[in-house]
Amino acid sequence: MSNVPALEIHELRKIYATGVEALKGVSLSVQPGDFFALLGPNGAGKSTLIGIVSSLVNASSGSVKVFGVDIDANREAAMRLLGLVPQEVNFNFFEKPFDILCNYAGFYGIPRAEAKLRAEQELRRAQLWDKAHTMARTLSGGMKRRLMIARAMMTRPRLLILDEPTAGVDIEIRRGMWRVLKEVNAAGTTVILTTHYLEEAESLCRNLAIIDGGRIIENGPMKTLLAKLDVEGFLLDIDGGLPAELPHIEGVTLRAEDSHTLDLEMPRAMDLNGVFAGLDAAGIRVRSMRTKTNRLEELFVRLTGGKEVAA
Repeated sequence: MSNVPALEIHELRKIYATGVEALKGVSLSVQPGDFFALLGPNGAGKSTLIGIVSSLVNASSGSVKVFGVDIDANREAAMRLLGLVPQEVNFNFFEKPFDILCNYAGFYGIPRAEAKLRAEQELRRAQLWDKAHTMARTLSGGMKRRLMIARAMMTRPRLLILDEPTAGVDIEIRRGMWRVLKEVNAAGTTVILTTHYLEEAESLCRNLAIIDGGRIIENGPMKTLLAKLDVEGFLLDIDGGLPAELPHIEGVTLRAEDSHTLDLEMPRAMDLNGVFAGLDAAGIRVRSMRTKTNRLEELFVRLTGGKEVAA
């Protein structure tokens, strides 16, 4: 695999006419074949960054290269390497999925015969082939999202950027889209994902960057960043009900999730036996325990000072 980064951003700045400095010297490198997450609170600069990379927003200064191709020096060549799935559904609801894909390919000069072959391949991968010749407006929300991914893949992009691809869909549909994206990535396409579903990033992505206030505040492997957490969390299922006042256990944070579930956070080095002894002394009987899976959310809150994750 080439050593040239799939995406290389250097000292990118953006100052809008209003005087708002959305990006303050962002530098970022994404390697070929990676599944990369870009996270940040509302107003952090994610949308501006994606807009510049996809050539929809002009940068004030700095450079962006897609597989070594500078988007300012050779915009057309760079855009041919890149596919974008925006947050908003933006295809013609009165066209059929097969036609939507073929017409999109035509914009990029792909011959009609080849476009038809690709359209069938992508619709089958997105599990939409049975809907290929029905009006797009009849598709469910999850189907429309998968159709947008299929459309972006028609040009065989080497880099696929998805801006909140699963916003507003239920967990079953979301997991179906995860399968599609994993297949796309496994086939060799580099994927960059922005999302405010932090469990999505932890499930899919190997590396991530967190942007806040127009600056990258963390950047590296998912596992390395999660290892920075010096606490771990558990959800405890309780026999019977919880007392009105929870016990105080030194170094432990306890919170009632509901009348039968206790949210527990404790230092990694702490012995769980001592915690259970304290709970038992307070008359709290633990029936079962499970690890809180979304450690990334905890990391994000710590790094950004508690700001809410948003689109």
